[in-house]
Amino acid sequence: MKSKQVLFVLLAILLLVAFSACGKNKTRVSQVEGEVINFPSWWNTQKDDAYVCTYGIGTNVKLTTSIDTAKNSALFEAAQYVETEVMGMLKTYEEEAGVFDPQLLALTQKVIKTVSNATFSGVINGQMESRQVTEYGGPRVTTYLQLKIPKTEVKKQLYNNIRNEEALYNQFKASMAFEELERTVGH
Repeated sequence: MKSKQVLFVLLAILLLVAFSACGKNKTRVSQVEGEVINFPSWWNTQKDDAYVCTYGIGTNVKLTTSIDTAKNSALFEAAQYVETEVMGMLKTYEEEAGVFDPQLLALTQKVIKTVSNATFSGVINGQMESRQVTEYGGPRVTTYLQLKIPKTEVKKQLYNNIRNEEALYNQFKASMAFEELERTVGH
């Protein structure tokens, strides 16, 4: 009987320690300091199927420099998007054409880099918004900019670069996906 009482007391102490230990580990939620930055309502939207929309932000003392910085930021984002898009398209062509030759795969990488670094015609400013802000102890202008790149231009650049690499073109021309690309660019 005495052993049951001792066991009961030990169990009660163990439970008390366990519950008190659980209560001490609560993490306090700290309040994040600073102002909320509100982006324009059109920011990061892809509403136009004919264009790839990219976005850039620029902050500077002068409005024109702020706009130029935002545009360069958007063009950099465009290059990253185009590289990803072209890689996906070429992967499809490689799979359909059964391309496994290391030399052809190297040509594919060359085409990706060339198209990604291309200057596309038809790029237009979508929307733009500039705001007067105070940073670093003085007035600045922050510009939010949307650029629109015609998807047909991306495809034309890809098509022309593949055509310039004869070995790659000969492998891809039998691909159904490449035939679709040719139809898209009007060849």
